[in-house]
Amino acid sequence: MNTYHAETLAIHAGQHPDPTTGAIMTPIYQTSTFVQAAPGDHKGYEYARVHNPTRTALEENLAALEAAKTGITFASGVAATDAIMRSLSPGDHIIATSDLYGGTYRLFTQTFERFGLTFSFVDMRNLPEIEAAIKPQTRILWIETPTNPLIRILDIEAIAKLGTQFGIDVVVDNTFASPYLQQPLRLGATLVLHSTTKYLGGHSDVIGGAICTSDEAWIERLRFQVKSAGAVPGPMDCFLTLRGIKTLAVRMDRHGENALKIAQFLKNHPKVGEVYYPGLETHECHGLAQKQMRNFGGMLSFMLKNDVIEKAIQFMSSTKLFSLAESLGGVESLVNHPATMTHASIPASIRHASGLSDSLIRLSVGIEHVNDLMEDLERALNNV
Repeated sequence: MNTYHAETLAIHAGQHPDPTTGAIMTPIYQTSTFVQAAPGDHKGYEYARVHNPTRTALEENLAALEAAKTGITFASGVAATDAIMRSLSPGDHIIATSDLYGGTYRLFTQTFERFGLTFSFVDMRNLPEIEAAIKPQTRILWIETPTNPLIRILDIEAIAKLGTQFGIDVVVDNTFASPYLQQPLRLGATLVLHSTTKYLGGHSDVIGGAICTSDEAWIERLRFQVKSAGAVPGPMDCFLTLRGIKTLAVRMDRHGENALKIAQFLKNHPKVGEVYYPGLETHECHGLAQKQMRNFGGMLSFMLKNDVIEKAIQFMSSTKLFSLAESLGGVESLVNHPATMTHASIPASIRHASGLSDSLIRLSVGIEHVNDLMEDLERALNNV
């Protein structure tokens, strides 16, 4: 199955007609337990916290999309991150990108630092800065690319080679790109993580997370976390995510097409200052994004030329098609204020040091008609 293109894998990988009825869609196995013919004599399923056939279909689908041996799903992207951290030991050290999702930063610093893990946050565009932060206790290099919310592009292959050199595992949060746009395991990463809530689900109607890997030791550790901690998705959540993935390719093409046009529109607008989108030739990592990604994705951030937070709030409160909300990756367009929403848990001094201004505006560009979206932005900018 892995010899097929991503567009085909999204629809068919892990999907088999129901053997009883021939139903083409994976059934929702809404059950908590499974009957055994005799103790230990079962059909691969014992208790639904550990395994569920609907979940298995989703995991096989994700593994195929990420060119991984195994996919393991969780109740949320944060639960997936939590499972990785729970697999470490007190004293272990993690190096993460400084431009990081606020929920990940919060989990690292407010939960796992209390249990003896240590963290360094560095600008991962700079390989010498990563190498300088490495300690004997360093176990993981934690990457987001594109980053949230400054849409920086990190060189997965180069960082993975650094990890190999020092015997350190590399985790890539691939949420902003999706496996349709980039496959980190092919570039040398050890684990790839998703909030399946976002582009994989694609319709803002389900929460979920996933980790894909071919590393046997990590597969064993993560399956243990699934069984022991139980932060798993229900069968309906798995079904909805699978349904969303079937249109992943066509959605991601449209997200990227719309976002590029909107980035160009904003770049040329007299009221707009910096625009952060790797599809622009002026973006510092445009060449790397071309090399590493299929297209440039649906996420972008920008600043108003009059860099005043009140003006940014006025703009975000004036859009109609771009709904002001947390999250991203759905078919509908969203506008977000990272400083008070997705990244509010990061102290202001640390946000500012990483380049995240209080007046930064983040857009999740949907798949509506791009002219309607640009008119919406134009009206909001005229109100500023």
